[in-house]
This record gives sequence, structure tokens and C-alpha cells, in this order.
Amino acid sequence: MPRIPLGLFVVGLALSSWIGRADDWPQWRGPQRDGVWRETGIVERFATEKLKPVWSTAVGAGYSGPTVAGDRVYLTDHVKAPEEQERVLCFERKTGRPLWAQAYSCVYRDIDYALGPRAAVTVIGGRAFALGAMGHAHGLDAATGKVLWARNLAEDFRARINTWGVTSAPLVYGDLAIFQIGGESGACLVALDGQTGEERWRAIESRASYSAPRLIRHGDRDIILAWTAQWLAAVEPATGKVLWQAGYKPKKMILNIGDPILDESGRRIFLSAFYDGARLYGVDAAFATPELIWERSGVNERKTDALHSIIMTPLIRGDYVYGIDSYGEMRCLNLATGDRVWEDTSLLANGRWATAYFIQHGEDTWITTEKGEIIIARLTPKGFERRSSAQFITPVTSLTGRPHPIAWSHPAYAHRSLFARNDQELVCISLAAEAQ
Repeated sequence: MPRIPLGLFVVGLALSSWIGRADDWPQWRGPQRDGVWRETGIVERFATEKLKPVWSTAVGAGYSGPTVAGDRVYLTDHVKAPEEQERVLCFERKTGRPLWAQAYSCVYRDIDYALGPRAAVTVIGGRAFALGAMGHAHGLDAATGKVLWARNLAEDFRARINTWGVTSAPLVYGDLAIFQIGGESGACLVALDGQTGEERWRAIESRASYSAPRLIRHGDRDIILAWTAQWLAAVEPATGKVLWQAGYKPKKMILNIGDPILDESGRRIFLSAFYDGARLYGVDAAFATPELIWERSGVNERKTDALHSIIMTPLIRGDYVYGIDSYGEMRCLNLATGDRVWEDTSLLANGRWATAYFIQHGEDTWITTEKGEIIIARLTPKGFERRSSAQFITPVTSLTGRPHPIAWSHPAYAHRSLFARNDQELVCISLAAEAQ
């Protein structure tokens, strides 16, 4: 299992109660929002080339990944009949049986790839928090779907919605639900009362990015690490006090999507974006204003240097970083310098926006691709080792400029199962060792 840094790790207000059950996946990128799957008893190799679902249930379109809390699975989607709506959906985990749905009118205007919502539902403390592509936010009773509050944050905070909509999954801290919305008057981040939806604080003068904020712990302090359109920032979660901001100016347009990631020491922060390449920051023992260690980018998104990542969040293992470059090339970088150690084109066919998602499980990296393939891999400085692979879902969505249908949704790994969606169905696939 990967070591958890002593000085810096993702936490909630109180670690034991805030995160919940270890085998859940209640928020974006897992229980600790770090892209690590910690369950045991998982299959080491697939027995068949195509994995059969335990269950499948019909859903509408969307890029948002499922989340799992207890015996329930949560998802958002978009439907056009009988009227154009976004929906927050809840299903029984063991059977896929629909339990409740909350629908609201939502007409998509002036956003590209307007198939459905982007942000995963965050489920903490018996409440579910959802954020739609046009900025609609909801606080819901997780068991019944009862609406505790509903707001259009884009309107309330006068936010300019980016080209690909509002995407950042809500972050919960104690009784606060925190959103990256990019509002005016210092409201890039806004914290709302989880029970009432009333504003508790706002922070940072900036437009929003597509990246989700993280909660980390440094020493005895909880800190939000947020990568907005114009800043990498550290914010005090209880009050919204900005601890520091490091400038980030996109060269062409806002297209930073992946999360900021930290090495095992918690002292180095890595960023990567499609047009802007990669940066590595270092922070001191007090987690003061970071120092830019290196910054590397190519001539453009075709002629790249280091890593120009798109959609996926890269992975740091030891002294190396692994990720998918702008046109689908998998790369390993020396974290200290940004130098390329190796590259691999066997995972994805070369194509603009070609996408795969990484999750770490012990020494294995689990990869799901836009083609609906799941791979158990080993990523090391020596190269990419494909240990086992299978088809887990059928991509059904065609996009302009792509030579094949795609499935662009981050799955959930919970209760020794994979929960994944395309634009027609949500599936559950057992990954328990005894099942295969």
C-alpha cells in the first residue's frame, strides 16, 4: 500500500466521522479525494475479456461520475423530455433499483459538449450536495432526496460560466458545502451552510477553473488547496481566509481540469493543463507561499513538453509523475525536473482529448479509458506494464473530431465493485477476488 504522508494528508473535520466507511466512495476521486482505492480482497487479474455487470439501470446523459455512500449510489444526468432538466438520482447499491430522483428545469446555453452535468455528487453526514453544469446547486437529504435548499449559484454570485460549464465537485467541511463558482466580488470559492444554503464566506477574486478543490491537512491545520483560473491558492476552510495565492495565467484559455496533486512529503505540488504544460511548486515546513521549482510547456498542444494533461488528474509515485498528454500519449516524468523518462502510445490511440483515468490500489494502477476498457497496470520508471485488461462498458457518445464513441466519466470504486456510467446506463461490476 502507498504510504500516507505524516505531515500532509487529506482529511475531514474529524477523520473518523467525516470520511465515513472505508469501503465507500462518497465524493470525487474517493473517500479522501486523493485517487487512492484502499479496499482489500480485490481481483488481481480479470477472468474474461468483457466484464458482466451485476446490474445495469437506465440513466440520461452526463459526464459526472457516480459516488457511493452506504447502500446507495448517486449520480446526476440531463434529459430533454418532457422538458430540458438536470436530475440528481439515487439508486440501491446492491440492485440498481431507483430510490429517488430530484429534477429541476435547466436549459443549457452557451456551453460546449452540452450533454449533461459534470460534477460528482458529494455525500457526507446524511446529506448530498450536487452542482449542475449551469451552476444550479442543491443540498438534499441523502436518504429521501428531500430538498433542503436549492440555489442558482451562477446567478446569485454573477459568475461567468466557462466554455465547458460548471464542473467542480462540491467540497464538504463540517457544516459547510464549498463550491468553486467563479463569482464576482471575491466569490470564486463560496461556502454555504450545509443545512440552509446561506452564504457563510467567500474567497478569491478569480474566474473559476474546471479543477475541484481539495482538503489537505498540514500539521494541525486543515487547508483547502484550490486551483482557480488565475491562482493556485491555500484557503482556511472554516473562515475562507486566503493563506496565500500563487499566480497562474492561462496562455490561451481556461483549461485546467485535473486536481492539484502532492507528493508523499506534502511539500511539492504538481499542476498540468492542456495548453499550459506543467508546473511544480515547493512549500516550506510552514506551508507558506510556494516557490515555483520548474515550469515547462511545449510550443503548442501538439508539440508538447513535460505533460500537457487533459481531463484526467496525473499520479505521483515516489519521485515520478505519470499522466496522459494532450493527444493521448502516456508519459512518465522525473518529478524533480520535468524531464521525460518514457512515453507510451499503446493505451490510447492518438487523438485530441484522448482520455484515461488513474486510480492507485496498492502497487497497481487501475486505469479506465474513454473506450470502455479497464486495465490493471504497473507504472514504474521502467515503463507501463499491462497486467490484465477487459471491457467494462460500451461508449455510446459521438463527439466532433473524435474517430470513435467515447465514455468520459470517472468511475467509483466501492464495496469491491466498479460503478460506472455512459450516457445511457449506470452499471455495477463486481471486482471482488472471489467473484472472478
